[in-house]
Amino acid sequence: MLLFSYGTLRQAGVQRATYGRLLQGHEDVLIGYRLAPLAITDPEVVRISGKAVHTIACRSGDPGDRIEGVVFGLTAAELAATDRYEVDVYARVEAELASGTRAFVYVGPPLSSGDSGISE
Repeated sequence: MLLFSYGTLRQAGVQRATYGRLLQGHEDVLIGYRLAPLAITDPEVVRISGKAVHTIACRSGDPGDRIEGVVFGLTAAELAATDRYEVDVYARVEAELASGTRAFVYVGPPLSSGDSGISE
């Protein structure tokens, strides 16, 4: 199973805590999404990631919006572990990346017309 990660799942410490191993992956791009800040209230997720604010990919629909990240291959059990790590605001969807690869990605609600997101 392929997973596109643009945030804390790229950190070695998060990978070790979530999967018990370091992941190998390749770079790709998610098109039509922008990053927005997301305050994390789950103390375990903050402990593992070392961050109280993560980013969340929100669909903008603008093909000029791009999020760089990494595609990882996961087992079904590791994908389930990822579901437990990601807080409830994130939803796992399947998306086509710039390379044409289809992968799961954790996203938030679409941006409204007034939302600018954040740049990375």
